[in-house]
Amino acid sequence: MTASLGALLPFLLPGLVMIVAGMVLLGLRGPIRDIVILAAPLAVLALIWGLPDGAAGGIHWLGYELVPFRSDALSRLFGTIFSLMAFAGGLFALRQERLAEVPVAFMYAGSAIGVVFAGDLITVFVFWEVMAVCSTLVIWMAGAGARGAGQRYIVMHLFGGVVLMAGIAGHIADTGSIAFGPMLADTPAHWLILAGFLLNAGSWPVSAWLPDAYPKASWSGTVFLSAFTTKTAVFVLLRGFPGEEVLIWVGMVMVFYGIIYAILENDMRRILAYSIVNQIGFILVAIGIGSEMALNGAAAHAFIHIIYKGLLLMAAGSVMYVAGRTKCTELGGLFRTMPLTTACAIVGALAMSAMPLTSGFVTKSMISDSAKIDGMAAVWFLLMAASAALPIMAGIKFPWFVFFQKDSGLRPPDPPWTMRLAMILMAILCIGIGVFPAPLYAMLPFPVDFVPYTTSHVVAQLLLLLFAGLAFFVLLRWLKPADTITLDVDWLWRRLGPSVIARMDRQSAGGAMMNRGQRAATRALQAVYRHHGPTGILARSWPTGSMAFWAVLMLSAYLVFYYL
Repeated sequence: MTASLGALLPFLLPGLVMIVAGMVLLGLRGPIRDIVILAAPLAVLALIWGLPDGAAGGIHWLGYELVPFRSDALSRLFGTIFSLMAFAGGLFALRQERLAEVPVAFMYAGSAIGVVFAGDLITVFVFWEVMAVCSTLVIWMAGAGARGAGQRYIVMHLFGGVVLMAGIAGHIADTGSIAFGPMLADTPAHWLILAGFLLNAGSWPVSAWLPDAYPKASWSGTVFLSAFTTKTAVFVLLRGFPGEEVLIWVGMVMVFYGIIYAILENDMRRILAYSIVNQIGFILVAIGIGSEMALNGAAAHAFIHIIYKGLLLMAAGSVMYVAGRTKCTELGGLFRTMPLTTACAIVGALAMSAMPLTSGFVTKSMISDSAKIDGMAAVWFLLMAASAALPIMAGIKFPWFVFFQKDSGLRPPDPPWTMRLAMILMAILCIGIGVFPAPLYAMLPFPVDFVPYTTSHVVAQLLLLLFAGLAFFVLLRWLKPADTITLDVDWLWRRLGPSVIARMDRQSAGGAMMNRGQRAATRALQAVYRHHGPTGILARSWPTGSMAFWAVLMLSAYLVFYYL
């Protein structure tokens, strides 16, 4: 390290302050702990806006200069929402009995902030792996029931890290540079980097880690998990692969995959987990389109998606906290005794459904318009179809089956005031950004020349929502959740693979293979013994004349082949 730590420290603060705050929180108790939980994210937010734009290097490693800090509009946008989400999540989790969860979640948030301010691929990779470890610990904080999901989660993300590191190594070998900037998927190394990013984004066919792991976390842990891993992947795709056309079709598969599985799901938190996949799909489509409007729409939609998805998972976590249940078949009628939670869940659902005057409307319309302006008629049509199906998936299904429909007989109250305050804050942001989108537009990476509230936008979206609501209630008897297990792609490695291995160990197939191997080895040894044993042909004494004859024959053959 050639530069002094004092010169580098101001540029490393945004991510490191959050990580250090998490470490400090491990040793704190009482009111001082609550103060640090609420103050640390706000301090990081102030640093993000106080530090100037530009890059800071100075760390030399193996002949390369690392750039641990680079600030621009895109990184500041993601750093802002990550800090806000750490604050809201910390407020929501103040009553979490597992005292290590929030400290680890802050380290998780700090590593995500470290990624968005990283200016080189090595720094990205280091924070990327720290993020994987900390998010796994957040899952494991829920107790023994989350152990298996956490193991599958960390295996998947460590595999993604290996793929990413292989791509980075290939990129460095090809270019001699570790700078992190736009690249094309035109070499094997770049394809590996893209694959590593997409795994963290939850792209199909490896999306199943997300609905497998996130719902196993605690009532507060899932809120943190929803904010950072997939959105950090969105950031690196925005930074590294803007306009990569393959992302359009990867994202489109995610859009409809998330809709279908959310409709089939019974667990309320798994419904919302599948909707994360769906919404990331919308964002990837915009990144693949690659125009300035599309990239603005992707960045803005990632920003507001963190807010409304956090709100929805806070509502689901509140129900889990006070009622102790998560399945839609066991819930219903909770609006009677949980009016505030119900209202906040409805606000989040409306924002996700892109209702006018909510945050979802002012960003999702930007994505669909970018497809129309760029002449991508098929993409625009599919996005419109998905927008019509989205409210059915979770925008109506989640609040209807959890808070309304049948009366489950449960009468839990609204959660404690800290949890209610966190939900109110997120609901205000959902509505405030929807009514006044200009501050969000001002933070986007490109100048914004887009007016969301036009007659055509509003009427078209209201018609889509009207159709979705009508379709939901017409199809209600078929959409009612059932207490079943929905098979996903992870069945291949969770059930099929282990069962095949176990069967080979238990059944006669494995034993027969061993027996055949032993018999083959025995026959080989017997053949060697027949030829080389005491009575074997190669162990006998041969007459001198015979030996001379065979020697002359071999030499003659050698001479013939030599002169040919």
